[in-house]
This record gives sequence, structure tokens and C-alpha cells, in this order.
Amino acid sequence: MNGMTVIVKTISSWVKVLIFLFGIYIILFGHLTPGGGFAGGVILASCYVLLMLAFGREFVEKNLPLPVASKLDCLGALLFAVVAVCGLLYGAAGFFWNFIHQKYLVDTDYEFNLVSAGTIPLSNIAIGLKVGASLFLVILVLSMFRPDMSGKKEE
Repeated sequence: MNGMTVIVKTISSWVKVLIFLFGIYIILFGHLTPGGGFAGGVILASCYVLLMLAFGREFVEKNLPLPVASKLDCLGALLFAVVAVCGLLYGAAGFFWNFIHQKYLVDTDYEFNLVSAGTIPLSNIAIGLKVGASLFLVILVLSMFRPDMSGKKEE
């Protein structure tokens, strides 16, 4: 039998959507509430770790293959770099300058709204994608190279 018992598999399949949505919520509203890109990325990765523990590594590799996870990891880093360089190029005030807030939102009454922080939610999305994919890749690779404890000898 691959994975754990039927009870664990059933509960994991119910809870995975809630964990994933909570991770997305933490990433998107990280500038308003405690959390942000790193915490949300860890929660997103823990959703896949739960599935790996419940169903086995092969099940998770079918849902999120290693090349796709690696591309998501690179995409997160690229998005973070683009947000940083756009602040430098567009605002010309410095690296990571919050040009959206300074140019468009400074005179508006958008406090405590999702769009009230300018480039900070974009940075949180990029960091969440990077951390979630990186942590998932680390755990997936560690599970690939675990020692065989079954006691069977290979010929």
C-alpha cells in the first residue's frame, strides 16, 4: 500500500484545499495582517508535504512534477527581480521604490484595502511563489534520496 491509511487520505484530501486557500490568503493580505510572502509560501509548501505524507511521493510528483516546480521557483525569483528593477527604472528613486503607491495611490483613501500598498503585494506574491516552490523542491529531493529501510537486498 502506497501512502497511509484511508482515513488519513480522506482527511488530507478534504483539508488540502483549505490549507492552499489559507496560504494564498496569507500571501495576498500580508501587508495588512501578520504574514506575507514567506509565511504564505511555507503554508503552500506544507499543503504538498501533507499530500506527500498521506499519498506518497509518486502521487505528488504526478500533481506537481519536478520540472514544473523548478520553473515556478525560477518564476518567483524573476518576478521579485522585475518588481525591484521596475522601482529603480520607473521611479528613479532607488531599488525597490514603491512606484505604484507613490504615483497612483498617495492621494487616495485606500488605507487597509488590498490595493493600498502598491508593489508590496506583488513582492509578497513573488516571495510566496519562490519560497513555496523552493521548500517543496527541497522536501521532494530529500524524499527521493532517503535510504531504503525495507530490508530487501538489491541484486
